[in-house]
Parts: sequence; structure tokens; C-alpha cells
Amino acid sequence: MIFRTLSLFKYQKTLAKIIFMSVAAVCLLPFVTTPVALAVGIVVAQILGNPYKEVSHYAINWLLKIAVVGLGFGMRVSSALAAGKNGFFFTVGSIGITLSLGLLIGKLFGIDKKISQLISSGTAICGGSAIAAISPIIKADGKQISVAIGIVFLLNSVALFLFPVIGHFFALSQQQFGIWCAIAIHDTSSVVGAADVYGPRALEIATTVKLARALWILPVSVAFALFSHGSAKNIKIPYFIGLFIFAIIVNTYVPGVEVVAPYIVKCAKIALTLTLFLIGSTLTFKSLKAVGIKPLLQAIIVWAFISIASLAIIMQTIN
Repeated sequence: MIFRTLSLFKYQKTLAKIIFMSVAAVCLLPFVTTPVALAVGIVVAQILGNPYKEVSHYAINWLLKIAVVGLGFGMRVSSALAAGKNGFFFTVGSIGITLSLGLLIGKLFGIDKKISQLISSGTAICGGSAIAAISPIIKADGKQISVAIGIVFLLNSVALFLFPVIGHFFALSQQQFGIWCAIAIHDTSSVVGAADVYGPRALEIATTVKLARALWILPVSVAFALFSHGSAKNIKIPYFIGLFIFAIIVNTYVPGVEVVAPYIVKCAKIALTLTLFLIGSTLTFKSLKAVGIKPLLQAIIVWAFISIASLAIIMQTIN
């Protein structure tokens, strides 16, 4: 009886892996959009679970970097510089305000200090990447990191569906939407996914502004090391942003690259779609329950503030 039960369990586990891999393979098809991939991943997480949890977190990290670098082959230096210039002041102002507001609310709500720092930095800069960079500096433990990551992934998922709808409602231009989602959406994956749905120019602007924003991981990491008695030895440099810039330069100045560039961009978008599916597959109701109401409220308040404030300013100042 015991052997029969073990055999049945092993069969179910193998079947779950086969189904999971099959669904992931479907998400590689060109007609599957990033919001659909994310939604499918969330559904799979509730029904089947993710039989490759550890591998998925590793894959999300690398697939996102590959996708971002690949998207650089669809951009030109002149347009990237213009996008970066337009988003610079928004980036500087929003990071300072978001960090300050997040830490203040965390203190008022009596939230664990390290969780508050992780949520604030993730909301201010670039979601999971910022949390991954800051956590070893402030010596956050696994539970604190998982709470912050869970909240960021949840709000990113909402943003991927919500932001394009709001953009069309207010008739935002490609430029306006690109800057807005780069400022107001936490994680690079959801920024690129939402902008890709909105349009090609929005995608170009959003990716450039978001990666310029991601560079602020360095000064913010130094600040946490200095003021939180953290370790400066654990500061991580986002090297893949340099590869993204290199891809733009190659696409602009290297003769003949225009022949292969569209295929690279196409593969990059497929990698992004798979990334969103894997992110969705990690969002279970059980993991979200472990987050807690106060940290979630902190994140929602800060996110709502920066989203509404930046949208109002962008609609008034950018055509």
C-alpha cells in the first residue's frame, strides 16, 4: 500500500511537470502576449503549482536580462538619448519622494524596518532587482525578502493589466505612457510588458527610462550601507545595462545589423513573455497570505501616490 501511494505521488508529480512545461512552451508562441502569459501563469500557480520553483526564480533573473539586452537591438542612439533626457528629472524626483514616503509610512505603521526598506527601494527603483541588491546590504533574512518580493510581484501583475487601460482612457501619447509606466511600475518586466502592449515607441521610451532608473541602485545601495550600518561589500552593479547600451550602439552604427536585429528583438519579446509566465507561476494565494496587511498597505499607498502624481505631472508637461 505504501509503495502504491508513493508510486501514485511520483506519477502525479511527473504529470504536473509535463503539464507545466507544455503550458510554458505554448507561451513561447508569437501570438501569446505578456498579459496573457502572466494570467496563464497565475492560473497555473493556483491549480497546479510550480514544480520548478527554484529554477523559475533563477530563470526569471536571466531571461529578463536577456530580453532587455535583445530589445536594445530595436533602438537607435538618438531616440534612446531623447527618451533618457525626458525621463531624467522625473526619475530623480520620484525616487527621492518614493523612498522617503515609503520609509515614513513603514515607521508610522510599525512595519519591520528591513521589510519597509525593501518595499520602499523596490517601489522607488526597479522592483525585484532593487530588493535583490539591497537585501544583502541590510542583511535581510529569507522571510523579509519573500514578503517584499511577493508584494512587488503582486502589484506588478495588477499594473500590467491596469496601466494600458488607464493610458487609453486618458488618451496618453506613446511618449507619455512610456515615461509614466517607467516611473510608476516597479519591476522592469512589467514595465516592458505594459509598454509593449501600448506601442513600439512607448516600449522604446519605457525601456530606456526604466534602465536609466535602475542605475540608481548604486547610489541608493551606498546610502543604505552608510545609514543602515550595512555592508558596502555586498553592493551589486547592474552590468547588463551596459550590454543594453552596447546593443543600441551596435544597432545604430554597425552596417548590416539591420538584417538580424528584427529577429533578435522578436526572440527578446518571446523571452519576456516566458518571464511573465514564470513570474505568474510563483504567485499563489498561500504566498500572498504570508505577506501581511500592513506591508501590503504600505506598498499600495506609496504606489498609488507615485502613480497618480507622476501621471498628473506628465499629462501637464509632456505632449
